[in-house]
Amino acid sequence: MANRKTTRVYRIPSAPARRFSVWRKAWLISAIALLAADIGLAADSADPARYLTDIKALTTPAMQGRGAGTKGIVRAADLIEQRYRSLGLQPAGTKGYFQPFNVITGAKLKGTNRLEMEDGATKEKLKLNQDFVPFSFSSSGEVVGPVVFVGFGATAPEFGYDDYAHLDVKDKIVVILRYEPLGFSAKSPHGGLTEHSQLITKAINARNHGAKAVILVNGKLGDGEEDTLTRFGSVNGPENAGIVMVQVKNDAANAWLAAAGKTLAGAQDQINSSTAAASFAFPEKLRISLTVNIESTRATVNNVLAYLPGKTDEYIIIGAHYDHLGYGNVDSLAPSQIGKVHPGADDNASGTAGVLELARLFAPMKGKLPRGILFCSFSGEELGLLGSSEWVKEPTLPLEKAVAMINMDMIGRIKDEKVYIGGVGTGATFQNLLEEEKGKSPFTLEYSAGGYGASDHTSFVTKKIPVLFFFSGLHSDYHKPSDTWEKIDAPDAAKLLDFVDDVAMQLDSEPQRVAFVSVAEDQQAGHASSGGGGGYGPYFGSVPDFGQEFDGVKFSDIRPGSPAAKAGFKAGDVMVQFGAMPIHNLYDFTDALRRSKVGDLVEVKVLRDGKPVSASVKLEQRK
Repeated sequence: MANRKTTRVYRIPSAPARRFSVWRKAWLISAIALLAADIGLAADSADPARYLTDIKALTTPAMQGRGAGTKGIVRAADLIEQRYRSLGLQPAGTKGYFQPFNVITGAKLKGTNRLEMEDGATKEKLKLNQDFVPFSFSSSGEVVGPVVFVGFGATAPEFGYDDYAHLDVKDKIVVILRYEPLGFSAKSPHGGLTEHSQLITKAINARNHGAKAVILVNGKLGDGEEDTLTRFGSVNGPENAGIVMVQVKNDAANAWLAAAGKTLAGAQDQINSSTAAASFAFPEKLRISLTVNIESTRATVNNVLAYLPGKTDEYIIIGAHYDHLGYGNVDSLAPSQIGKVHPGADDNASGTAGVLELARLFAPMKGKLPRGILFCSFSGEELGLLGSSEWVKEPTLPLEKAVAMINMDMIGRIKDEKVYIGGVGTGATFQNLLEEEKGKSPFTLEYSAGGYGASDHTSFVTKKIPVLFFFSGLHSDYHKPSDTWEKIDAPDAAKLLDFVDDVAMQLDSEPQRVAFVSVAEDQQAGHASSGGGGGYGPYFGSVPDFGQEFDGVKFSDIRPGSPAAKAGFKAGDVMVQFGAMPIHNLYDFTDALRRSKVGDLVEVKVLRDGKPVSASVKLEQRK
């Protein structure tokens, strides 16, 4: 893009019979005045060197991967705040430039955690972190009871298999093998392990069958494979799965099975050879006593917000998340390198630096644009869009004055000159605008209509604000320590920022604000959609509120035309029952939906303004 001092274009939208409203006249006067003063107002085009310098600063070891709860994310917030301040932008948070909010960052063991076995003659006490370890999503509590072996802990009617068939495990402790029967992958339409191998699926299934606790064992090992306990906190799950769950070493469990004349390897071979359940109860005299104490860890993080006032109280939002994975956590795609800094250069120092660069370009136009611009640097995105969810719940500017939201997430590694733009269908005039502007861009633009996806623009779609999501695509360094600044293509990113600048300018200067459009189905390029929208299997059509901390699943929105919409469910409803399954969290809902089939008529119960509402939902095929 050439120097913007000489190429800024101000487009006057057409009007029937050349009728000019008061707004149009005011806008025209403003545009002429801005044109006359353009040389003195405008900054240069996006600067690749400046942009890359910001990415380097955001990914230094001192930033600690910008993980929630680290000193590094505080340093990153301070860096962003100082930049906004130096540009003369107005503070737009609740505490200066900051909007603080609390997040759950993980869990830690506290107090007493013990596991004891007695069989009437002997008593064995296992050692924490040596013989057994709780899972971070386990409930806290004390459990004493008889023990039942339930194979792989799977209930899989699609494979004609159920480890709990004809077995009463109510108020008992179940011992479960890791993974799943070998026959599942052979019958699976997608190959590989199925959801029945997932630990949280095993926990939910045991809880729904009435068990009081789960003891997981690795089971039969391959040559040279060690019987290793899972590191506490390394497996994803809800804050509380509603059941006590620990892992024990094979040797301990084999000692218990010996009382029943069994071995883990023998039981596992029996199941695998026939893909048939081989569950059994341990002798009644064998009882296990289990105590687990887990405390959620929390941190205060900040959205960093700055405002460039315009001539009216309407405004455009330009945002990106600045948080990342810190030292890895459960979302790392390099699990062997958890504990090493994940710098997140593309995800999302690239978008954060982009917001800072656009703030620099727009800052000289303070008070001279038709609409203001709110620059948002969100935290908590990697934990579930928490920062943007917080802002739309507690907006620091009137939400009804927001005209559109532009989100940038992973814009630093453009490949094959292709850029993905999501949300194009959420604004009535977006596609026409992009088509008119794309001649200034060297890239091939690939559009997707829907505005739901795994980034912060989703929070704004739920509030009926049109969004545009700029994204350069996934790559092999995603969520790994190898996502470093050296791999950023700063020149191309700067060209994209110039294009985003032009789009933002046109949105800002349009006399009529862009109308929001509800998109029936979302096919978001690159980022998976959330909350019953993507993947295989039956489709429900809700968008979850990721920022909630209460029992059930709250809907932040309902997709138009979806089964949930046809059944009359609304944003704000809290699902507490799906068919026969109680719903305490999003993992419960996902599990229940996966166990359903396309065409099933499911009775769903929600709380609406605290009162129960039920409706039958006919599940459809995902698109």
